[in-house]
Amino acid sequence: MKMFETSNRYLCLAVMPDGMILPEWTDAETVLSPEDQSLQERLFENIQSDREGFLFVLGFTDRSLGFSPSLEYFRSFAGLFVEKLSRVPDLENVRHQAVIEIAEEELDHFLVCTPWMTGAEYITKDRLSDLWGRICDVFAARISAYPGTAAAFIASFNPSVHLAGRVYFHLVEDKQHETPFAFMATYSAGMGLGGKARHLPLSHALKEYNDDRDALLNLLSTVYRAAEKSALVARLIETGELFHPLGWSAEEALDFLREIPVYEEQGVLCRIPDWWKAKGTGVSLAVSFGDKIPSRVGMDALLDFNAAIMIGDMGVSVDEARQLLEESRGLAFLKNKWVAVDPEKLQKALEAYDRAGRWMAGGVSFQDALRMQLSPEKWLHVDGIDVGVSVSNGDWLASVMEKFRDPLKIPNMMPGKGFTADLREYQKKGLNWLCFLHHLHFGACLADDMGLGKTIQILAFLSRRKKGEPPALLVLPASLVSNWVSEIHRFLPKLKYMIAHPGYQGKGDPARNGTGAQTTAGPPPLDGVDLVITTYSLVRKYAWLAAQEWETVILDEAQAIKNPGTRQTQSVKQLKARNRIIMSGTPVENRVADLWSLFDFLNPGLLGSKKEFTDFAKDLNTRPEGYARLRKIVSPYILRRLKTDKTVISDLPDKVEMKTYAGLSKKQALLYQHLVHELEKKLADSDVEGIARKGLVLSAILKFKQLCNHPDQLTGNGGFDEKDSGKFIRLREICETIYEKRERALVFTQFREITEPLKAFLEIIFGRKGLVLHGGVPVNKRKALVDEFQSEAYCPFMVLSLKAGGVGLNLTRASHVIHFDRWWNPAVENQATDRAFRIGQKKNVMVHAFITEGTIEEKIDRMLEDKKALSDKLVASSGETLITEMDNEELMALFRLTI
Repeated sequence: MKMFETSNRYLCLAVMPDGMILPEWTDAETVLSPEDQSLQERLFENIQSDREGFLFVLGFTDRSLGFSPSLEYFRSFAGLFVEKLSRVPDLENVRHQAVIEIAEEELDHFLVCTPWMTGAEYITKDRLSDLWGRICDVFAARISAYPGTAAAFIASFNPSVHLAGRVYFHLVEDKQHETPFAFMATYSAGMGLGGKARHLPLSHALKEYNDDRDALLNLLSTVYRAAEKSALVARLIETGELFHPLGWSAEEALDFLREIPVYEEQGVLCRIPDWWKAKGTGVSLAVSFGDKIPSRVGMDALLDFNAAIMIGDMGVSVDEARQLLEESRGLAFLKNKWVAVDPEKLQKALEAYDRAGRWMAGGVSFQDALRMQLSPEKWLHVDGIDVGVSVSNGDWLASVMEKFRDPLKIPNMMPGKGFTADLREYQKKGLNWLCFLHHLHFGACLADDMGLGKTIQILAFLSRRKKGEPPALLVLPASLVSNWVSEIHRFLPKLKYMIAHPGYQGKGDPARNGTGAQTTAGPPPLDGVDLVITTYSLVRKYAWLAAQEWETVILDEAQAIKNPGTRQTQSVKQLKARNRIIMSGTPVENRVADLWSLFDFLNPGLLGSKKEFTDFAKDLNTRPEGYARLRKIVSPYILRRLKTDKTVISDLPDKVEMKTYAGLSKKQALLYQHLVHELEKKLADSDVEGIARKGLVLSAILKFKQLCNHPDQLTGNGGFDEKDSGKFIRLREICETIYEKRERALVFTQFREITEPLKAFLEIIFGRKGLVLHGGVPVNKRKALVDEFQSEAYCPFMVLSLKAGGVGLNLTRASHVIHFDRWWNPAVENQATDRAFRIGQKKNVMVHAFITEGTIEEKIDRMLEDKKALSDKLVASSGETLITEMDNEELMALFRLTI
């Protein structure tokens, strides 16, 4: 099938919820050369065949190759291990006992520089530390089993990686002599007292190996390799100065320090002053915003601006910088420490400081202050000349951003009167966060995991509306209207809402309409209306929506505007509002390309123009620190809690049960009405009594159930087109989110005949093959299906007939259970759900119960909810039997369509 082909695609790595790394293919932005494509296919095969060791192998891959951001990220992570491994002194003797550690600051760097990729939300510091430990274990196991030398072992992966030799280059400050620095070359000569390595001047090697030229050449092999790339080292060898202590001027020391990476790549170990290692030699500009409280809030708020010239980690005044330009020749002794001074960079930093003067005098808008953080070098015109710009927040801005990022620090807000739900603790924090950002006029992205109650948090936010405010506007996919109406009536029944959709005009069910009103394309009266609900497609058609000034515009499933070029997105962005909220259960960290469009609606201008952001994104693979900048800018406006969060999971029930409403397609609605009229006629026939009547009703129930699933299931022909079934449309929406998080789902149906069509449909959504289990599957094959689903290899879904999948199966890899059609017997459905939720399950399970609105499915569900006594009878008599005992009027009320 085409969806599984790999030609002209980039190899990517996705992180699964359990931390496993999964190789995937995605369309390449440019056509790959046959060589690049071949390399990536070999890497793919390596990952598939060596899941334990592929990261270790990946670390040896040439860093100059053009990889996808996710592959380059893990190559860089594993490459750090290889770099540290290559610099272990005397690896030949320590071999598998070598201790390769990663520093806390290195873990922090990789955490904040995580690219926008599938599963980025699952990358934590602990998970990175665990990955590092696994790479260490793979190395130890494989080198201990390798029969050759350590050098040969490393060369078998990449001949250009050189192990550290025994020669060390030392540079130290020398305050006792005329020359400020001293250089010496030494070599390790075994272990001394106390088990520490013993270092001798390199001149001793001439005596020690006087009669063994090969041993001497082997000792000096790393130095000779370095000489091939360094004129300085070549000169030291040629003059013989390498074998003597030397006094160096600041200029000579600087030449040496700049070449350190060259020496280390060739295996020479270097011991140099900490001040060079800690902050390097950079000239930079440090800018900060927002020390003081601005006079107003919002993106247009004017913040104070400060700038300072930095050399290394030391701030210098303008006068000191100008003096250094006149006097320094590379290294300068300033404020009792040595610093590196690059005249060209220092001159550019001074010019940038002068340009920043206009902001220091007049201030900078909140929006521009945040935009500057994305590409500060370009704003200050120092891009491309290696003058860094560090951006920090002043006292006031830092305190605000801290509250944005941590809702625990925001004062508690109570829901308004009429709100009937009891919020969980994390939902209360979500309400606080929404109110805090709204007060400051900043847009908010509520991106909690599916099932954590985003709708309830928004309703709690709406319950705090003040009298006289303009109404709020909720824009969503048409398939979600019924879900929202149901939640409004359940949790905020006093909310005055209007549905701006012709399909909801004149509905006859007062319990559903409630206080709502419906409208067509003309501008309706909005007096007393708190919330208008419409769909993405109708925003473009109803001009009055763009003409109205809304208090808040809320987008549900906001990924609908991820493509900035569509007319739908452009229409939504024309809506006028005092503030904006977007909702998404899909991780916003998965695709950096989608981010600009979402934030262009949420906080316009925050990420600059489309071109500015595109230019910035192009450099991310070579400048991964840009991901840290991007995350710093957008994270304050994104609230995302995962079901696995420790602050959340203890606040959740083990099973989160959700009702998922689906509408009827036009085809379904016509067939449904036809079935209702047909049943009504037959029931009116006086000859239909007793067993015949019961058979007629049971047959009708079966037909209505089949029709609610898909009209082709009822008619027995057709290709099960998605557009013909409201349930198929909702199934896609839910499973797209499940796939974005690389989770797994069980889909239950009571009809064997629809299991294969569901499998075919889901394989299109997931782009991967799934499994089917029904009564026709031989018992001896069922264990193999279960094992395949439970394995580490990503199998995204299994479709099960309810009876076949109801007992005896352990499918705890699934975190979602979808009841595609209802059995109307909670005990049977719970038994099926427990295939995923049982002993061995380590995650909360989301249970999605599909209900087709306005049909017999919704009415029976309402009966089960509203009348517990009747619910018990339904369970006791399997539901359908009890329905057959209703009189004709009750039956027709149950079957009749109410939309």
